[in-house]
Amino acid sequence: MANYFLDNDDIQFLFKHIDLGELARLQEDGFVHANGDPNGYAPHDAADAVDNYRRVLEIIGEVAGDVVAPNAEQVDRDGNTHNSDEGTVTLHPLVQENLKRLTQADMMGFTLPRRYGGLNCPCLVYTMATEMISRADTSLMNMFGLQGIAETIYAFANDEIKDEVLPKFARGEVTGAMVLTEPDAGSDLQAVRLRAFQDEQGNWYLNGVKRFITNGCGEILLVLARSEPEIADGRGLSLFLAERSERVKVRHLESKLGIHGSPTCELVFDNTPCRLIGERQRGLITYVMALMNGARVGIAAQSLGVAEAAYRLARTYARTRQQFGGPIERLPAVAEMVTDMKIDIEVGRALCYETARVCDLENNNLRILEMQSRGQGSLDKDEEKRRKQLSRSLKRMNGMLTPMSKYYCSEMCNRVAYDAIQVLGGSGYIKDYAAERHARDARITTIYEGTSQLQVVAAVRGVASGSLDAWAGEHEKRVYGDPLLDGLKQKLIEARQQINEAVQFVKSKGPSQLDLFGRKLVDSALTVIMGHLLLGQGAVDERKKRVARRFIERDLAALRMNCERIHAADTAPLDEYALLAGPVPVAN
Repeated sequence: MANYFLDNDDIQFLFKHIDLGELARLQEDGFVHANGDPNGYAPHDAADAVDNYRRVLEIIGEVAGDVVAPNAEQVDRDGNTHNSDEGTVTLHPLVQENLKRLTQADMMGFTLPRRYGGLNCPCLVYTMATEMISRADTSLMNMFGLQGIAETIYAFANDEIKDEVLPKFARGEVTGAMVLTEPDAGSDLQAVRLRAFQDEQGNWYLNGVKRFITNGCGEILLVLARSEPEIADGRGLSLFLAERSERVKVRHLESKLGIHGSPTCELVFDNTPCRLIGERQRGLITYVMALMNGARVGIAAQSLGVAEAAYRLARTYARTRQQFGGPIERLPAVAEMVTDMKIDIEVGRALCYETARVCDLENNNLRILEMQSRGQGSLDKDEEKRRKQLSRSLKRMNGMLTPMSKYYCSEMCNRVAYDAIQVLGGSGYIKDYAAERHARDARITTIYEGTSQLQVVAAVRGVASGSLDAWAGEHEKRVYGDPLLDGLKQKLIEARQQINEAVQFVKSKGPSQLDLFGRKLVDSALTVIMGHLLLGQGAVDERKKRVARRFIERDLAALRMNCERIHAADTAPLDEYALLAGPVPVAN
């Protein structure tokens, strides 16, 4: 029996290495609910909670390995079916089977509170589960991984909506969709035009078209719409909940390069009844931003999953393929490629899981403050003040780490999937092996939920405003008592100083330069952050110490080059764009 948790040494290492007990204490309110849970599911202490998390991950690992993975190839070949006359979509029978098995395992309410039938797991544990499902079938993650829609409803909807809808999510009776993009409003969501209006009785309705909607055939649709037609920017947008009905049609099902099991829909809303989520005019600024932050961590985890699948295929092939009198893994060029694939996945996993951990800290701290504001908390004034300061700090840290994770992991998984084909050679280019499917599935990760370029724009603000210094400063205090680790730490300290010098240089040249050189700054900052994470792992594991050495020594060379290129101040892509890019080609 395959189990994608038990066969992954690195996930198991991180499960033990990260302090899940700390997250459990926050998630379970100090375990005060243990005796009041009528079903007896609430853990009694940190050890009990962590044991529950492990059991959950073993179950999801078994479903991923034994059920989802064997179905993936057939789902990719066949896809889903658009019923054009009815404006509906029929999911592939094997996709339906996958969802049914996840539902039977009680895995469709992963992070929801127990009162709605959920597992009340931290984001970090959900991220681990999402990676495993993505390794089995990257496209299925786009249904399993959209549980963030339920989280958004829990965070911002009224009690009537929550009590009605959230148990359906937990029971697996419904799936959801983030209905944001329009034909003329892709990354620029402030340009959304789909109209929301009220009748004389105050009931809300939706009119318009949405495009590129992942799982747009789902039963619960969170729709970003313009409720204030006189306000042209994001302040005129609100968030609405609509349910699948004859008043919303799937006009078109996209024919895509990859993730064929995930239906990507064009939706037409025709006076579709809906309900307001939260308050008017906060749809984009507050609610969708929170939803997309969670989704970006999900895409980072999805990227890890497809990269892990591609790496394993390449590693096995390099071991078994005989050429020149032995396995091709003995060839230095292949050995280096496979080694760096493995290291880059472990580095990305460390970053993604650290981001999920910070998300848990921020979300639980906000929940405690919200309870205090409603008169349900017991914080004294000093503790409340401390938590408000902590909230601001965690928000800034999350604002840097989340786009970094999505950017790095998605770019990394494309490299790994591409290199897997290269290791397999001609075999990687044909459909007899899954390598070509992994490459096709990987390609979307740098695009949806915000392109890599947009992630860089978001992340570089944290690098330039002190978030990198705050994060790295804490890790630089650590003394390892190991010559190799302490020597590598000193190199990271010097690297951060180089980054700060580059930041000051860029700032002196004007605001446009920050975006122009943003990718080089973010790549450099990532080297420092991920290097420190690997040093912490190397302190408790000899192999991880070697991984840290390989990564830091390798990537510091690129960091130095990036800083040198920044100081060279080559602004030709802006100043001479028309000349260097050439004339606009005439369409054939």
